[in-house]
Amino acid sequence: MSVMQEDTQQEKPQFSASAMKQVDEIFSRYPDDRRASALMPVLHLAQSEFGGWLSRSALDYVAEVVGVAPIRCYEVATFYTMYNLKPVGKYHVQVCTNISCWLCDSDNVVKTLEDKVQVKMGSTTQDNRFTLSEVECLGACINAPMMQVNDDYFENLTADRVSEIIDRLP
Repeated sequence: MSVMQEDTQQEKPQFSASAMKQVDEIFSRYPDDRRASALMPVLHLAQSEFGGWLSRSALDYVAEVVGVAPIRCYEVATFYTMYNLKPVGKYHVQVCTNISCWLCDSDNVVKTLEDKVQVKMGSTTQDNRFTLSEVECLGACINAPMMQVNDDYFENLTADRVSEIIDRLP
């Protein structure tokens, strides 16, 4: 479980007008008395809107928007690895190391990434370009090993393919 990191912003986070339109669209998917069910997609939107991670103040803001107690946001955000509770680099590289990927040599993917970007799993490069994270499952067991870079999935990885992917990132 990740520990929440407080942001250093003085202002309370707030959705942009276009993000609020997206929030309204998300709410429209649920009955009025089940608005709390929108928590996960609104958290995902908030993460996108607020720099790729969710500070405590961002979680409090989402709780207010969705109409739930802040603890509900904390529970969800600390349970799921898709929510980042501390800043991440421009490229958040998540490597699946669960059983299927491990059996197909995800250890080599991890080693290649660590060597390529010169940082260990769970860390961010000094230039904030890359954050490497180990995750349990990204849902592509049939095409293991795999990794996710921001919102893009890469499957059937080899050391050479991992190097190519990293080299192609601007």
